[in-house]
Amino acid sequence: MNVIDENGNIVPNSTEESKRVLAGILGILLGPFGVHKFILGYTTQGIILLAITVVTCGIGAAVTSVIGLIEGIIYLTKSDEEFVYMYQTNKKEWF
Repeated sequence: MNVIDENGNIVPNSTEESKRVLAGILGILLGPFGVHKFILGYTTQGIILLAITVVTCGIGAAVTSVIGLIEGIIYLTKSDEEFVYMYQTNKKEWF
């Protein structure tokens, strides 16, 4: 059965293991620290989220936690095939 992304394109099958559940849960729980970005290999984006939280002494965590929550929910609502194609193969960095 073919999986179709939000643009109507067929998502190719991949043998790569999905990190969808791990990244989604970590995005929801530890979003302000960017842990979900580090798991997916997005080091620069993870450092940005962590720096915002640390430099603002936690005040910026309100913004970065919302980002982590939204991304975590998005990750968990995708199928494994679509997640691997979009975030692990094509490296979509934000949302």
